[in-house]
Amino acid sequence: MDIPVYAVTGFLDGGKTDFINGILQDGFARQDRTLLLCCEEGDEEYDQKALQNVTVVTLDEEEAFTKDKLRELEKKHRPKQVLIEYNGMWPFEKFNELPANWILYQIMTFVHGPSFDVMARNMGQLMMEKIKNTDMLVFNRCTPAVAEALRKRNLRMVNRRADIYIEYENGESENYLTGDECPFDVTQDPIEIPDEDFGVWYVDAMDHPEHYDGRRVRLRAIMCHSKKYPGTFVPGRFAMVCCAADTQFLGVVARGESLARYKNRDWIELTATCKKEYFEAYQGDGPVLYVSEAKPCEKPKEEVVTF
Repeated sequence: MDIPVYAVTGFLDGGKTDFINGILQDGFARQDRTLLLCCEEGDEEYDQKALQNVTVVTLDEEEAFTKDKLRELEKKHRPKQVLIEYNGMWPFEKFNELPANWILYQIMTFVHGPSFDVMARNMGQLMMEKIKNTDMLVFNRCTPAVAEALRKRNLRMVNRRADIYIEYENGESENYLTGDECPFDVTQDPIEIPDEDFGVWYVDAMDHPEHYDGRRVRLRAIMCHSKKYPGTFVPGRFAMVCCAADTQFLGVVARGESLARYKNRDWIELTATCKKEYFEAYQGDGPVLYVSEAKPCEKPKEEVVTF
């Protein structure tokens, strides 16, 4: 029998235990016998009144989180579902230890908003792993200033499929996306994309290709000839959110005979009409640049886009 698994992760003071108490109080385990695995010792405790149909097992040593141990717990407690308060310092590869019939349904990550910058600097790789792989991301205990700073980082670039929320000190919450994210004057012709704002444009164009559908844009990018999709041009920029470990290439599909003359890593300035089209690499609709002019250019002062 398949057993759904829900993982709640993050770092200390992120609010994981508060969230678990909330869903248990709301009846998460009322119908189905639940195994709750606690993988770290926090300051908060579980609400005993909400544990009537829940068995709590502590596995606070990474070495104890093994397939054999989890099978043993399944045989002993026979849960219908599993909830894991997962230690944020453990790598996600530990989820490979889940038994075959334990199906990871959802990963939820909670981050103490005011501490994000410090944690990103000191634990950048761990932080980015959590953000890249989560299904829901919540920044809690935020002030308006913290929320504004988080939005400026444009974390949608790291994980475009996750639901991201800002939760304020008073308990109110709102979507990370406000609906006012289009950062460019789309009445320009062409729309000039500043070098330092390429990443901002990329995220907006991927999330909302309709913003630029039929409009001309001008930008500088590195030429890339796709190996996975032969004959496809994918100019773009390298971008870093927190640290060198999370550097990634942000490429946009482009069409135009003039692009064939450029080699990988050549810097070019493009003027193109952007169209919203389906492309396999996007797994749906996305921006496709129909290039009307391409010419060599100097590389920007800052080659890597940062947020």
